[in-house]
Amino acid sequence: MADIYTSTYKDIPIVTAYVDGRMEYLSVVSKNNVGNIYLCRVDNIVKNIGSAFVKFGDGETGYVSLKNINPSMVLNRDFETFETLKSGDEILLQMEADAIKTKKAKMSTAISISGKYCVVTLGRIGVGASLKIPVEKRKRLIAEVKERYQEDKDRFTDMLRGSSYGVIIRTESMGLDEDTAVSVITADIEECINKLSNIIKEASTRTVGSCVFENSSEDIDSHISRAKGFLKVFCPEEEIRVTEDNGIHGINSDMDKLFQNRIWLKSGAFLIIEQLESFNAIDVNTGKAIQGKNNIIEKVNLEAAEEIMRQIRLRNLTGMILIDFINMKNNTASEELISKIKALALKDSMHTEFIDITGLGIMELTRNKNSKSLRELF
Repeated sequence: MADIYTSTYKDIPIVTAYVDGRMEYLSVVSKNNVGNIYLCRVDNIVKNIGSAFVKFGDGETGYVSLKNINPSMVLNRDFETFETLKSGDEILLQMEADAIKTKKAKMSTAISISGKYCVVTLGRIGVGASLKIPVEKRKRLIAEVKERYQEDKDRFTDMLRGSSYGVIIRTESMGLDEDTAVSVITADIEECINKLSNIIKEASTRTVGSCVFENSSEDIDSHISRAKGFLKVFCPEEEIRVTEDNGIHGINSDMDKLFQNRIWLKSGAFLIIEQLESFNAIDVNTGKAIQGKNNIIEKVNLEAAEEIMRQIRLRNLTGMILIDFINMKNNTASEELISKIKALALKDSMHTEFIDITGLGIMELTRNKNSKSLRELF
């Protein structure tokens, strides 16, 4: 049985999912500006860091890279791809990452709108699909949707002020009937295009600094829906039950543990997790694990892999993640560990990728950033 609970932690609403009594999913229902679209004014250009600083909202400052500016999003003048932004330019930008500590909000002209079955992004080209969709089905959906993409491309580009657009087919498409999947997805794409077109039109009537589109995903029902989507991938055979927490499930205690640096494993080994400014470091230690057991190092590393991927998911660690597993001399055991990490990464709702193992034996992962980490939120 998989249980989804709605509750609060430190007076902030949260949604958690438990499988066999163990927390496997967490989302925090907090106010989040990521995904909001603003009509911004370029304040100044800083060429040595390749960025333009922009003003938006109530005097807030963000930055946008000068590379890959979508000309269609510069609204006050005709802007060519070889040009550079100027102070005073009015540009439509979407927030990619909220301001954190001393860092300004990161903005982009690669404006995205999500439908139920697709994501449409301005300035991109072509059709892709979630890697969680089985290979054969993914190839078929991409090929068939791409055919429709080519048919509609010119019409949709005209609607988008001349901007190109790219499409990603979402994991939710796995549940569609094969006979109707393509028509349902293409209808979803058109709905997203219409929303983007209306946002661009609306921006031309608004004052500079206005929020033209507010990300409306921060409600309890959408968080429950995302939890269900996660469980369908994580444990597809389990029945899902949604209830309000009444204080007897130990959720507050489990949340407290997510702010601790040391995490004990059943074997007696433990992890040390450090969130640093530019990367996250995780160290695996044998601790009290019985050294005399056969293949103890391999067993501890595999146990640690499960818990590490769980902690990454629950704490929402993103960017570069470096993991110092216990050194193994057996190449077969190392390959098994890598395969384990890759399989667990595929169950994460956020794109997580194994990169390499360095010469010093440190495993490198990257995980896309979608919002602040748990520590930053609290």
